[in-house]
Amino acid sequence: MKTAHSAETEKTSIQVIERMVSLLDALASHPDPVSLKELAIETGLHPSTAHRILNDLVITRFVDRSEPGTYRLGMRLLELGNTVKSRLNVRDAALDLMRNLHRKTNQAVNLSVRQNDEIIYIDRAFSERSGMQVVRAVGGHAPLHLTSTGKLFLSIDEPKMVRAYATRTGLAGHNNNSITDLAKLETELSLVRANGYARDNEELELGVRCMAAGIHDDTGKLIAGLSISAPADRLQDEWLDDLMSTASQISAALGYTEDVTATGH
Repeated sequence: MKTAHSAETEKTSIQVIERMVSLLDALASHPDPVSLKELAIETGLHPSTAHRILNDLVITRFVDRSEPGTYRLGMRLLELGNTVKSRLNVRDAALDLMRNLHRKTNQAVNLSVRQNDEIIYIDRAFSERSGMQVVRAVGGHAPLHLTSTGKLFLSIDEPKMVRAYATRTGLAGHNNNSITDLAKLETELSLVRANGYARDNEELELGVRCMAAGIHDDTGKLIAGLSISAPADRLQDEWLDDLMSTASQISAALGYTEDVTATGH
């Protein structure tokens, strides 16, 4: 049961968000930088309130202060927009091809992207007949070092970034098969780079093995991983060609060509 204080706090928080959005909308309606006075008039906010919220938005890079007293939308919105755009595009490009791969293998096919130190599952193709005990739900997440797609992303990081990841996460494991040692992880990532694909040998879930291939956009950037998950005794190496081919077709649909050098960033 909410107390009067908690209800008031929630109301205040929502009010701040509404004011923030109204300022962003006002800025979006102008091609050029806008003055504080004009923003206050358009949003109906008191200038001191608008100024306080704009300052917070500048600190978080949602808004840029062009010169004293004038504002415009910030680069962080472009970064977030590009992230959303790439995820939507890759899902659109992947869905039919994922379904085809699922029909060939009769196993779960996952589409995942990196978000900080984890992968996020953004789509999947599976059926009850696949026999999977655990199927990761869309929106689910898992550590990079415990997943095949996560290893793809770690394999393109510089060594110091991999070491920093290991320090941040402690390389926590889920079971005895999990790689929890930095040296072993580095060896595993060398194999990923050499082979062009990655594996998860029951490292995330006992009884479940996976293999993943990378998906690149038109700039060559690794933006997603396509993986097949199967009961440990059913994963077949002959599916690897189909997996790699499907990932390549999705990449091609996004404008990737083999002569583009992957940036990894």
